[in-house]
Amino acid sequence: MKLYNKAAILGGGNIGQAIANGLVSSNLFPPGKIYITKRRVDVVKDLAGRGFNLTNDNPAAVKESEIIIIAVQPKQLDELLKEISPEIKEEKHIVISVVSGASIKAIKELIGKNVPVVRAMPNTAIAIGESMTCLSSDTKTNGAIKIAEEIFSSVGKTMIIEEDLMVPATALCACGIAFFLRAIRAASQGGIEIGFHSDEAIFMAAQTAKGAASLLVNTKSHPESEVDKVTTPRGITISGLNQMEHNGFSSAMIKGITTSAEKAARLYKGE
Repeated sequence: MKLYNKAAILGGGNIGQAIANGLVSSNLFPPGKIYITKRRVDVVKDLAGRGFNLTNDNPAAVKESEIIIIAVQPKQLDELLKEISPEIKEEKHIVISVVSGASIKAIKELIGKNVPVVRAMPNTAIAIGESMTCLSSDTKTNGAIKIAEEIFSSVGKTMIIEEDLMVPATALCACGIAFFLRAIRAASQGGIEIGFHSDEAIFMAAQTAKGAASLLVNTKSHPESEVDKVTTPRGITISGLNQMEHNGFSSAMIKGITTSAEKAARLYKGE
């Protein structure tokens, strides 16, 4: 597999910075080998102090790098691709897009070159090496998908999926991290009501959620089989679960995910 020396992250917002932090913490790239672009570099000047190459010149960052990670808002994508197209070289670059809703075909048409393009959908836990990143490519033979898999596997778990599932993956994984964070917050608020201080309740709820997730990831068991282990006839756990269901806990989570997926499908189209 070809070794890549430098990466450019075009878009130094929250997800772009999370990717940069993840690449560094995983030792895949040192800060000096990563270019981060942002229109207003003054608002992220701390990145330069940490050794990253910070610039507002997208073409220059592309020219200096081989791996191009695009992490801008959907409404900014067309202009960005037209801007960097002259510097994209088919024999040099691979493009990885984390832009919601933008297809590989649309990206290639705007670049105007047959450069390898991979779509990736990580979440902000990439900054601590715990992202769930879904990947897709229009071909499995050019090696780009394997390179993207290597990059994102170093900062969490990856799954290669068909491109038509990338928008649903956005809702389940990228938006989903916020849904689970809100669930932890709700659990901690319950903890406060029954007697714990806020910091204690948040820690206890977060560690409990981490344990629950780890059970499923490590054992590959079904959530309900683990639920069955802690519910007994007339028990306190089943009483709490049933009360949550009576108030729409599962249906609210399902509706939140499907609503986010519907909106994600319209983002790049500008609807």
